[in-house]
Amino acid sequence: MEKTVEYIKDKTKDFIPEIGIVLGSGLGELADEYCEIKIAYKDIPNFPVSTVKGHEGNLVFATINEKKVIMMQGRFHFYEGHSMETVTYPIKVMKKLGVKNIILTNAAGGVNPYFKPSSLMIIKDHINFMGTNPLIGPNDDSLGERFPDMSEVYTKKLRKIAYTCAERLDIPVERGVYIALTGPTYETPAEVNMVRLLGADAVGMSTVPEAIVARWMGINVLGISCICNSAAGISTVGLSHKEVLEAAEKAKVDFKRLVLEIVKNI
Repeated sequence: MEKTVEYIKDKTKDFIPEIGIVLGSGLGELADEYCEIKIAYKDIPNFPVSTVKGHEGNLVFATINEKKVIMMQGRFHFYEGHSMETVTYPIKVMKKLGVKNIILTNAAGGVNPYFKPSSLMIIKDHINFMGTNPLIGPNDDSLGERFPDMSEVYTKKLRKIAYTCAERLDIPVERGVYIALTGPTYETPAEVNMVRLLGADAVGMSTVPEAIVARWMGINVLGISCICNSAAGISTVGLSHKEVLEAAEKAKVDFKRLVLEIVKNI
């Protein structure tokens, strides 16, 4: 961790980010538009490398609406074979760099039948259905306590800001519960029916481990899902990653406008 942080600080000099943004599948364009400093994951000591299409694999530093921001163009997934420690490593790095607020974005399947593809959902809570927890193992007391409270993972103040910004921009947003499964397979119709009964509105393969670790370290968390398709059993057609990227492409204009406005108001 020290080598990672030291390398990044050497490249970014006196740039101290206050807001972190993790850009999900197909949403990395925002980072390109505002890039001041770009560091490839592969060049950072001890940093993992993203292998999924739509995840470019760069740390991007930018000043957006007078706020210092660090953006991840692509994340690391449990289904890639990474450990939970590796999946959440960048979030710990962000904390060490100075991040106090983080926006976690993802591409998700709509479980709620009223959600339309390419719509945006503000995550109000989550269900960890990945069969493990990123905090299992020895606890680093310098980052957070052993048994962290998870009664408010997604910070109410940030959610209120997001709703207000969406209303101001006339961008319709849903609000709901996100459930994370391991992937990489899309869910079966029976599994979608199960998670709907559990109270989920959207399903995906990321975000939850990062949110848990961020909350553990005292970072304020906002989660935004791009509903890229209707999940199996709700959709009448087969599911594909190509479809996810295409839906993210359609949603990216509203997504970028909303994120920029949220950053402005944090």
